[in-house]
Amino acid sequence: MEKVLGLGGVFFRARDPDGLAAWYRDHLGVDIVPDDYETRPWTQTAGICVFAPFAEDTAYFGSRDNQFMLNFRVRDLDAMVAQLQAAGIVVEPDPESPYPNGRFAWITDPEGHRIELWEPAGSHA
Repeated sequence: MEKVLGLGGVFFRARDPDGLAAWYRDHLGVDIVPDDYETRPWTQTAGICVFAPFAEDTAYFGSRDNQFMLNFRVRDLDAMVAQLQAAGIVVEPDPESPYPNGRFAWITDPEGHRIELWEPAGSHA
């Protein structure tokens, strides 16, 4: 069976696509999609990716209006949390972390999408 290699993009609607793309660039380091084919788009660090459908009534994504939640792997959750808080972004660390698979915290982007930050177990240098 032929299998996909991984995620090739994440596409979603936004009220202010340019502003939201700039927020992700400025606070999480996700490069804005280039306007040409010569410039390389954002490149992820190779690693695991969890693909998990949830029950439609889950509260895990925050607001019931959110149909998805982004999960970004981070090397150093403490450093990322400090950086985001210094920028005035509210961060909700998981009070039950760590788990066998790592540590978590959540933020919300300017359009209300919940974002999970994940430091996989053993990834902190």
